[in-house]
Amino acid sequence: MDFLPPPTIPPLIEQLRAFMETHVLPAESAMHNASVSLSDTIHPIQEAAREEGLWMPQIPKEQGGMGLSLLEHAIVSEVLGESPLGHYALNCQAPDAGNMEILIEYGSDVQKERFLAPLLRGETRSCFAMTEPERPGSNPVWLKSHARMDEDEWVINGHKWFTTGADGADFVIVMVLTDPGQKLHQRASMFVVPMDADGLTLVRNIPVMGDVGREWASHGELRFDGCRVPEHSLLGERGGGFYVAQARLGPGRIHHCMRWIGVCERALRMMCERAATREVAPDDPLGNRQTIQNWIAESRAEIDAARLLVLRAAWKIQTIGAGSSRADISAIKFFVADIMQRVLDRSIQTHGALGITDDTVLSTFYRHERGARIYDGPDEVHKGVVARNILQGYGLKRPKR
Repeated sequence: MDFLPPPTIPPLIEQLRAFMETHVLPAESAMHNASVSLSDTIHPIQEAAREEGLWMPQIPKEQGGMGLSLLEHAIVSEVLGESPLGHYALNCQAPDAGNMEILIEYGSDVQKERFLAPLLRGETRSCFAMTEPERPGSNPVWLKSHARMDEDEWVINGHKWFTTGADGADFVIVMVLTDPGQKLHQRASMFVVPMDADGLTLVRNIPVMGDVGREWASHGELRFDGCRVPEHSLLGERGGGFYVAQARLGPGRIHHCMRWIGVCERALRMMCERAATREVAPDDPLGNRQTIQNWIAESRAEIDAARLLVLRAAWKIQTIGAGSSRADISAIKFFVADIMQRVLDRSIQTHGALGITDDTVLSTFYRHERGARIYDGPDEVHKGVVARNILQGYGLKRPKR
């Protein structure tokens, strides 16, 4: 089994690290300056990325991207994940990256021209609405929001939230119930809806541990109240919403997990720098304390183990497909999210009171990445997937419902 990167990747990683140091890391202060537009901050950096050929690593070359494989992009995602702005700088941020992929695969010619093309150029942003406050996100086939046909239009009614990046987005891809009488996984469909459509309202940006967020770095609450869209707004086949969602979730979890490993690497590096330089007494750095040394050693081993697990999952998706790699995808989701939380907590503790301020990037990571154990399915659901997969080999049968 070989899931090592091709020889072209190490030079690309060096280029990316230099790009991050020169362009991305210095711009992080804009995250905490409400008077500064994140879009205005990131656009010059995106232009620099284009000039260096670092544009949309996950998108095929014929669509204007770098054409990296899933495994190659996973390695790139780790480097970009060391900053909250890293993926945004290369136009491969969630949820836009996943929306690009499903529009390329399932979008009509009209949808590609109206919505996909400007998204690929970095001229617009998008969002993805599936989670509902009235229904558990852990059961994505149990939706309350719905759409019905009225002559040649779809009429959408529903309530969505944690729609990342809705603030300032050009359009939303929304998943709603269209065929309640069909089989469980054939009841929902996806629609592409302009954010300025009549009947669609961005209610608010949801505060996350006190941070309301703005623009791309936010989570919106949406209401669809008799929102009318043309018949051709349907994305893919009617009743195929669940399968379109699954198509983006497998590779998406690889991207997320490698981004989280980038977060871990940044946090570990900051922990080591603090431990080596912060004196608790004259000529006595914090790093001389055994507890700190244990945290550093444990973090190093856990991060390296997590990376190998994710790369193996990416290799399996490329080799045998996402469907046959379901347990591997679930395993990395809960494993890496848990390690990230632990490494961040250790780094914050090592920084003392400084660690809980916005004077470092650690508080931003801690607030927003705690959700990693909840979104895209809570840890407990994914652990169940892995356990059932193992137990089936011992003859366990699932109960009939």
